[in-house]
Amino acid sequence: MADQKRTGTASASSAARGAPDWEDLRIFLALGRHGSLSAAARALSVNHATISRRIQALEDSLGQKLVDRRPDGYLLTAAGTRVLAAAREMEAAAQTLGRAGDDDAPRGLVRVNAPPALAQAFVIGRLAELPGRHPGLDVDLATDLRAVSLDRHKADIAIRLDRPADGDFIARPLGVMGFGFYGTAGLRERHGLADVDEQARSGRPAEEPVFIGFDEANADMPDAAWLARRFPRARVAFRADNQMAQATAARTGAGLALLPHYIGRQVPDLLPCELGPVPEPREIWLLIRGQDRHDLPIRTVAEHLIRVFEEARALFES
Repeated sequence: MADQKRTGTASASSAARGAPDWEDLRIFLALGRHGSLSAAARALSVNHATISRRIQALEDSLGQKLVDRRPDGYLLTAAGTRVLAAAREMEAAAQTLGRAGDDDAPRGLVRVNAPPALAQAFVIGRLAELPGRHPGLDVDLATDLRAVSLDRHKADIAIRLDRPADGDFIARPLGVMGFGFYGTAGLRERHGLADVDEQARSGRPAEEPVFIGFDEANADMPDAAWLARRFPRARVAFRADNQMAQATAARTGAGLALLPHYIGRQVPDLLPCELGPVPEPREIWLLIRGQDRHDLPIRTVAEHLIRVFEEARALFES
């Protein structure tokens, strides 16, 4: 009888360890995403003690040490890394519930993040078609020059320039972005960038080029850094924080703008200007989290974006 009692107790304990509380897993997910106790606490609007207590409860229920507690923060153990991956899959599975209607139509919110100029000059017009085609699908498009975190669920789909080096993402190429200098017809003539015969007829010497570029806060952007190296002493007459705004300024004749072709070729009154070498084309990539590969709304939006970029390939390439 005593042996049976001990066996029953051990079985109950094993069963308890195999059934973690979902709230504990949710807290653990936040710690894994945000990387620190304080950041996870802010994200969930709870205090540090709650985070610590929930992590301890999860470790007790699983019978495994999930984090190493160090003076400078928490570090996942090998077991913690495995549990975090499983928790992400569980979360993704839970989120897909209710995101497809009875007719298997996508339903729910999909958050997309893209660079501002790319969003304004290309993505918005194409992406706004989707809610009309799928009445249950909502799209939230956010723009930022700096990358936002897919891992922290600030976006479901990200359009990025250049392939990410790491992360649990599914990355699909969307094409390449070529660059050129663009300006008004009058500016091309003044800078000697117009037709040779036209320049000879004008009888005026060519002027040194004046540019439109990024503002000081974004001087480290690749295009801004390239322009500074190529024309270190040139005047930048007007600065703005994104290339669509720079193209608008270039229409006034204030200066030449180094623009992606998909902008320069679409903005009225801008013409290509041959001013020597231009930056190497940059790759455009679409990213989703690996755990969302079966999420119907996210997959619907991603496939639509892949298709519209393919159809507009000639607009982007040199």
